[in-house]
Amino acid sequence: MTINIRRTILNIQTTQEEGGKPLETPTKLISALAIIRNPWFGRGFVEDLSPEVRETGPVIGKLLTEMILDVTGVKLEGYGKASVVGMGGELEHGQALTHTLWFGNQYREAVNAKSYLVFSNTRGGAGTSLVIPLMDKDDGGRRSHYQTIHLSIPDAPAEDEIVIALGASIGGHPHHRIGDRYTDLKEMGHDLDNPAGV
Repeated sequence: MTINIRRTILNIQTTQEEGGKPLETPTKLISALAIIRNPWFGRGFVEDLSPEVRETGPVIGKLLTEMILDVTGVKLEGYGKASVVGMGGELEHGQALTHTLWFGNQYREAVNAKSYLVFSNTRGGAGTSLVIPLMDKDDGGRRSHYQTIHLSIPDAPAEDEIVIALGASIGGHPHHRIGDRYTDLKEMGHDLDNPAGV
C-alpha cells in the first residue's frame, strides 16, 4: 500500500501578552499536520483495520514527531494528538490511525513522555475545526499545561482524506493561576497518587 500524503502543515503560535499583561517568557503552541488519503476510502465496511494501521501509523507518527521536534527540541513540555476524518470515511478510521502505539509511540518515545497522549477525533468536511488538546508530557495532574490548539484547513479534509495532527507546547498556558490537581486532592482528602481523583 502506498501512503499518499497530500500536504503537511506546521503551525507555530507565540503568545507575548494575555489578559492585558505581557508574559515574562513567551509561550509557544506548535502543531504538525498531515493531510493523507484515507486508506479505507471507497472499500465499504472494512472489518480488520490493522494492516493499514501498522503500515501508516509509524510513518505518519515519525514524520509529525520530527516536524514538532525541529521547533521545540528538548524544550517540549505539553503534547497531544488529533484527527479529522473526511465525510467519505468513518470516525473509526481516524481513531485507528491515532489510537495505536504504532503511531503514538513515535512521539511518546522521542520525548521520553510519562503521561498518556491526550486526544480528540472528529469527522467533517473541509474547514472542520481541528482541536488538539494538550497536557504535560510527564505529569497528568499539572493543570498549567492543560491547553488546546484550534486550527482549520480551508480545503481539507476532502471526503477521501484524513487530517492527522500532533500538538506541543513550550510553557504552560499564559498567566496560569488556577493551581494544580494535587492541591485540590490534598484539600479534599483524596489520594495524591491518583491525579484523576477517581
